[in-house]
Amino acid sequence: MMTQEAFRQITDNFMISGEFMECRPIKDGHINNTFNAVFRNNGREMHYLLQQVNTAVFKNPEQLMINIDLVTSFLRDKIMACGGDPERETLYCKPCRDGKKYYTDEDGRVWRVYNFVNDAESFNTMEDPQLFYKAGYAFGDFQKKLADFPIENLYETIPDFHNTARRYRNLMQSVQKNASGRRSVCEKEIEFARARRDETYILIGKIETGELPVRVTHNDTKINNILFDKKTGEPICIVDLDTVMPGLSLYDFGDAIRSGATTAEEDEADLSKVHFDPALFRKYTEGFLAAAGGSLTKAEIELLPLSAKLMTLECGMRFLTDFIDGDVYFKTQYPEHNLVRCRNQFKLVADMEAQFDEMKQIAAASC
Repeated sequence: MMTQEAFRQITDNFMISGEFMECRPIKDGHINNTFNAVFRNNGREMHYLLQQVNTAVFKNPEQLMINIDLVTSFLRDKIMACGGDPERETLYCKPCRDGKKYYTDEDGRVWRVYNFVNDAESFNTMEDPQLFYKAGYAFGDFQKKLADFPIENLYETIPDFHNTARRYRNLMQSVQKNASGRRSVCEKEIEFARARRDETYILIGKIETGELPVRVTHNDTKINNILFDKKTGEPICIVDLDTVMPGLSLYDFGDAIRSGATTAEEDEADLSKVHFDPALFRKYTEGFLAAAGGSLTKAEIELLPLSAKLMTLECGMRFLTDFIDGDVYFKTQYPEHNLVRCRNQFKLVADMEAQFDEMKQIAAASC
């Protein structure tokens, strides 16, 4: 448990004006530790987002921060050119006093500070179809703004992050090792993944053949990674940029559908409450293509429904792998948390399969 004095010493290393008051924990997110750092400057209370980067996941923080700094700087220029507000419409990294964009403390922990977007909120589920349309437009616009970013300048900070075929192989390796001894309680889920093995190779195969273009993508488009203005209800900022790197537009689309076109949060244990919602799929697809459609290829648009299924299957396999490995990656709150998450995702996959023809019709009609 860190003291407020320890937080003060950490934030002293960043170019922040004013007097440190306190750091408050923000509990959202599976990977990094996040805090609301409060300062007082000329009588005003100022807020900043302080994060401890999980270096067990992000093993090269220098490359990670280069990616984030390049992309956010590019976005700030685009936003200013359009007359927008770069303080609210994108995150950006506060520099350290030594000029770096991150600080390593004496214990080897890596810290960074972002601007804090005030009067904003996020959602874990998106039951309002019109709000989900706006979410689709926001992520589509994010891709469109980055369409001419020099992709060769970005590092692949987590190799094979959305390589669904590799995620399947990782699962099978974990099943074989059974490090936690938990395999016997999840045989049904293992067989669910095995039955869909061949599909896990489709997207990565089309990258290898050149049928799908590699783009600058967010790669983790959970719906709670969009901040909405509390007053207007409009999307204003895309957050959680750790996985910004080369990828497929389909990864971004599919993961947003996985996390948003559902009637429950991803750790809902009662599967009778978990359903894929085709009305939400329709709205998100319309919004996404309204913003990004002109920059997408015919093949990308045709594969939108499959990407939703595959990103959901992939996420379920990742939860299942971590459960079998002994919960070494995702934060958990109880022993079967990752298995509950896996079952939740696999339920959505089954729902999508039952409604796949309708999904294809929606995608075709939206372009």
